[in-house]
Amino acid sequence: MPWFIKAKTERDSRTKLADEMWIKCQQCNAHVFKQDFINNLSVCPKCNWHGKITAYERIGMTLDVGTFKEINENIRPDDPLSFVDGKGPYREKVEQARQKTGLNESVVTGLGKINGTFIVVAVMDFRFLGGSLGSGTGEKILLGANYSYDHKLPYIVFSASGGARMHEGILSLMQMAKTCAGIARLNERKIPYISVLTDPTTGGVSASFAMVGDVNIAEPGALIGFAGRRVIEQTIKQKLPDSFQTAEFVLEHGFLDMIVNRGDLKKTLSYVLSFYNR
Repeated sequence: MPWFIKAKTERDSRTKLADEMWIKCQQCNAHVFKQDFINNLSVCPKCNWHGKITAYERIGMTLDVGTFKEINENIRPDDPLSFVDGKGPYREKVEQARQKTGLNESVVTGLGKINGTFIVVAVMDFRFLGGSLGSGTGEKILLGANYSYDHKLPYIVFSASGGARMHEGILSLMQMAKTCAGIARLNERKIPYISVLTDPTTGGVSASFAMVGDVNIAEPGALIGFAGRRVIEQTIKQKLPDSFQTAEFVLEHGFLDMIVNRGDLKKTLSYVLSFYNR
């Protein structure tokens, strides 16, 4: 049946070509040219849905060109429990994440400038084990805070995480207190800490360093919360509103200072930083 094989091959080729050309918006289901989507900073031009981006994409659109210098890039996850679950050893998952992303951990830290202002920055990448908070993640965020403290530079953290990394047990949970302690020290020298919450910011990250900024900013529609919606509904035996745990809901209830479109974020951060430089 060569005619059938040929037709199937042509159909597969057309499907592959369509996938390469189009993006389907996860919010409004509109089909958008992939290049238009990328040119618009991975934001849907029809409904303003903000798609996930990589750490280095975030750095590229936020910092001045050529100013970023990565620090502590060699810190990697540890496996103190020799953890194994039904899908295999934790060490293998880490290696797969490293191969997939080119990163050593779920956060990239470094130095750079925003419209000429020197800052320390930490940017989480959801592709690396769901942006989970492991001991290496917490160590890098703490070291970023320490560098900020020692050199009296503003510290900005972009969160994108599903929460604490269960594979490391209590050592992962310890990072919540550890990162907050490092950030709290910045108050001693009146150094600004700005937290930017992106989709998603949940679990142990939302319950620690993501929500303690001097200024808390979120992208539109970002999922922000601690426990999952289904768990909460089953616990309190109530139906939650559709907008629950969105950035807009969190802003309305006083946990955010502002919601800023991705395209306006650099300008907004520069404006906020200008008050600290006076």
